[in-house]
Amino acid sequence: MYKKCIPFLLFLFLLGSCYSNKQGKEEDIDTHPVDLTQLKEKGEITAVTLYSSTSYFQYKMQPMGYEYDLINDFAKSEGLKLNIKVAENATRLIEMLEAGEADVVAYPIQITNKLKQEVLFCGREEQSSQVLVQRANKGDTILTDVTQLIGKDIYVKPNTKYSERLHNLDVELGGGINIKDIEKDTVTTEDLIEMVSKGQIPYTISDDNTARLNKTYYWNININLKVSFMQRSAWAVRKNSPELAKAINEWASDKSGSFTFKAVTKRYFELSKEPFRAELPEVKNGHISPYDQLFRKHAANIGWDWQLLASIAYQESRFNPSVVSWAGAEGLMGIMPNTAKALGVTPHELKNPEIGIRTGVDCLRRFRQGFSSIKDPQEKLKFTLASYNAGIGHVYDAQRLAEKYGKDPNKWDGNVAEYVRLKSDPQYYNDPVCKHGYLRGSETYNYVQEVMQRYKYYKEKTNS
Repeated sequence: MYKKCIPFLLFLFLLGSCYSNKQGKEEDIDTHPVDLTQLKEKGEITAVTLYSSTSYFQYKMQPMGYEYDLINDFAKSEGLKLNIKVAENATRLIEMLEAGEADVVAYPIQITNKLKQEVLFCGREEQSSQVLVQRANKGDTILTDVTQLIGKDIYVKPNTKYSERLHNLDVELGGGINIKDIEKDTVTTEDLIEMVSKGQIPYTISDDNTARLNKTYYWNININLKVSFMQRSAWAVRKNSPELAKAINEWASDKSGSFTFKAVTKRYFELSKEPFRAELPEVKNGHISPYDQLFRKHAANIGWDWQLLASIAYQESRFNPSVVSWAGAEGLMGIMPNTAKALGVTPHELKNPEIGIRTGVDCLRRFRQGFSSIKDPQEKLKFTLASYNAGIGHVYDAQRLAEKYGKDPNKWDGNVAEYVRLKSDPQYYNDPVCKHGYLRGSETYNYVQEVMQRYKYYKEKTNS
């Protein structure tokens, strides 16, 4: 009898030990939170976010985005180095936070009663909804009520949250909305907004933040009609990080008077980002700009025609050496300050036409070296221009996508160019072969096309 009891008593002992150890581990987690104090001891904070046109992306290989700029400002205000991680989707944001892979979710998470039990919401609370995107040219009739959607053609991609909302709204209204599914995989939400602007389709649906950002590219769209209920959202930290939540709340109140939110909001949602779309400038007596001699001088350093440098400069600045873009690119050649700094040039010096052109040529030459496997000079030229506009990492991503989908990774038109354009679609920029995330690819696609077209025009006018 005694011998039979030993295994059972041993089991109880082991079970008690396991419970004790588990309880001890839970107590260790609770009594050793990674809160602001611990982050300051380490000197760094890790934020997780998503790639998108509004939250986080790389432009000319420099990190940007509304959420990125804000969390970067908070980190600086606390004297912390910022580490950024990117989740595959919204669900993973919370999973990575709770697993300790990140200290804060720097992305608007929808506030629900369930999530309130799991995380601490903090920072500025946003209210967002889906909106109708419609054209607002002179003579266009602006819809102001959802009931006016009955009988209208609304274009959306199928199996998306926009399509789902539109079908639900159609049921709510008793039917009558003509929902037009765009079946092409190669069309993105931002493509649809552009198509509305150009009058190619009458209406589409978008998140209001995406719509607000795109309105800075397309002045003639109206995004005032909400087609869904407002949703509250905010950043989030773990339950055991109350100090961090408090610090983010105090920073978000902007009591210091730094007006961070106002400045960042203006940068992304108010400043015009429309590219220069003027007619081809007139060339008289072989004279393109006041800087032709400088273009001739520095073109020799890269072995290109000087007219090509002139075409790039016009695209970047319209030959205005004092211009600063919404993203911070400066001078005749549109150089980012950090890029200039890496080449030993200050932002102030970029306003000097000779230094600006020389620095631009230095950048172009370095990008061209990244495509040594491309032997055709014209192809290499287009890849170099794309890298100058977007950053070479995005072009490498597009090459990998092209190869994956059976296209030629060393040819631009109809091959890599198509996948550069598709890097604004989550299906493509979240592909494992992509290392650099979201890109407003249509901009780079158009950039190469327009610079080459103007270059050809300049050559014809200056050689005749």
